[in-house]
Amino acid sequence: MKTSFRFATLFLVLGVTLAAAGAARAAGDYPTVAVTDYVFGCMKANGETQDMLQRCSCSIDVIASIIPYERYEAAETFRRMSLTTGEASGLFRESAPAKSAAADLRRAQAEADIRCF
Repeated sequence: MKTSFRFATLFLVLGVTLAAAGAARAAGDYPTVAVTDYVFGCMKANGETQDMLQRCSCSIDVIASIIPYERYEAAETFRRMSLTTGEASGLFRESAPAKSAAADLRRAQAEADIRCF
């Protein structure tokens, strides 16, 4: 009896995991590595608890439902490159495409904060 209960629990957990993975994929087709990177960073900034795992996962799902991955990737690239030193880093902060991508991501993050935090 215990073995069948374990298998039933395993299948339930697997089913929930697959359903959640399908929902996240449908929300914007973000690659797993991008979702994971976002959640890890969010949890590092807000606390490494189960509650924050849920909230940070919610946050990236909301962002993925608002902006396509290509736009998210551009905004993150501009942000990371703007943190470098030297004259060239200004291009990644001050150019029109950088400002536009950053504004789109900020709006999506603001919506995610409202819905998830």
